[in-house]
Amino acid sequence: MNWTLEVVIVPVSDVDRAKEFYASKLGFAVDHDTAGPGFRIVQLTPPGSGCSVVIGYGAVPDMPAGSLKGLQLVVNDLDAARAQLVGRGVEVSEIVVYGANGPRPREEGDDLNNVGFVNFADPDGNAWAVQQITNRS
Repeated sequence: MNWTLEVVIVPVSDVDRAKEFYASKLGFAVDHDTAGPGFRIVQLTPPGSGCSVVIGYGAVPDMPAGSLKGLQLVVNDLDAARAQLVGRGVEVSEIVVYGANGPRPREEGDDLNNVGFVNFADPDGNAWAVQQITNRS
């Protein structure tokens, strides 16, 4: 039996601002934006992902905006992903490499597979990492 993670709730303070960030700045597809008396649910999916994020109010768990840390996206080209984020106006860290001695700045010639990361946050402070994985061992 497969157990797939399909949705992660991301707590935000302003649904429209968050929707704009995730759709325009990150390039997530807006799957649906559903509203009714006392609720709104917006589901967005990263390009190529089988898992979506949901933002909203009323019909989603009540969590403090910005309290979600450690969300992670995976790409096969971290340089291109970082350039795309910067080009869309996202404040993103430099590339960091995680090794036996902990994180360090990227150095010339580093193989980023599995160990290269950049970090950013949404407007509420929910923290995201982007990891390069070009092959899995």
